[in-house]
Amino acid sequence: MTDVVAELERRYPPVWAEEWDRVGLVLGEPAAPVRRVLCVVDVVPETVAEALAAGVDMIVSHHPLLLRGVSSVAPTTFKGRIVHQLIRAGVALYVAHTNADVASPGVSDALAARFGLTGLRPLHRPPAGSPAHGDDRGVGRVGELPRPMTLAELTRHAAAVLPVTSWGVRAAGDPGRMVRTLAVSGGSGDSFLGAATAAGVDAFLTADLRHHPAGEHLAADGPALIDAAHWATERPWLDDLAALLREAPGVETLVSDLDTDPWTVHAAAPVVDDKEPDREG
Repeated sequence: MTDVVAELERRYPPVWAEEWDRVGLVLGEPAAPVRRVLCVVDVVPETVAEALAAGVDMIVSHHPLLLRGVSSVAPTTFKGRIVHQLIRAGVALYVAHTNADVASPGVSDALAARFGLTGLRPLHRPPAGSPAHGDDRGVGRVGELPRPMTLAELTRHAAAVLPVTSWGVRAAGDPGRMVRTLAVSGGSGDSFLGAATAAGVDAFLTADLRHHPAGEHLAADGPALIDAAHWATERPWLDDLAALLREAPGVETLVSDLDTDPWTVHAAAPVVDDKEPDREG
């Protein structure tokens, strides 16, 4: 396990994580051997079952299992059951979260690659004095599309290149607006609406956009918005993570494609023909 953890912490140093975040080794004996690793976005019963069925020695997750303090990991609790399952099976758990978000390459680089963005630069840099300040690290990426697209076309393109979810992809703004420059940020990104405006991009793609901030952003002539499922914007990074871990001697890596987005049903209203019916007489 020592080699795997060293490789993870070389690429995603824990000191780059936000103060509120909880990253690093969560479960597992440091001296235990690791031959097979499963990379996941979320540690949930479904991905744990996948890990156990695959016989892995370690799960590397983007989202922390134990982000907030708990007073018990009894198996009668949701998180406690997972902890007990993993310990009984001898499966280690490691988390790379906001430290992977700001890394270069990191979560948003993998998302930008799905759109073929070039000339990448960070959307938002951490405050001066942060370990991630003064280089090409930072949250989100800004780049240029291979060719201009209308917002409507780019939204359809996003649905085609991102992992499929019930949530799908939606956009806010003029459907005919031409988009040449795009900002992307994996995960919840409406705290970076101001950064997208300051970057001067034509559109900003992220997840978990809220009604009022989005509406106010558009009213202030900010970039068009594209909202995808949280899981779908972070799943692309797992492929990069798996490739990194293969650099550790004798390690096989698997990537979970289980959709852990909580939204499971999407229904669109039927298109209504608003023409007045023909009337005789």
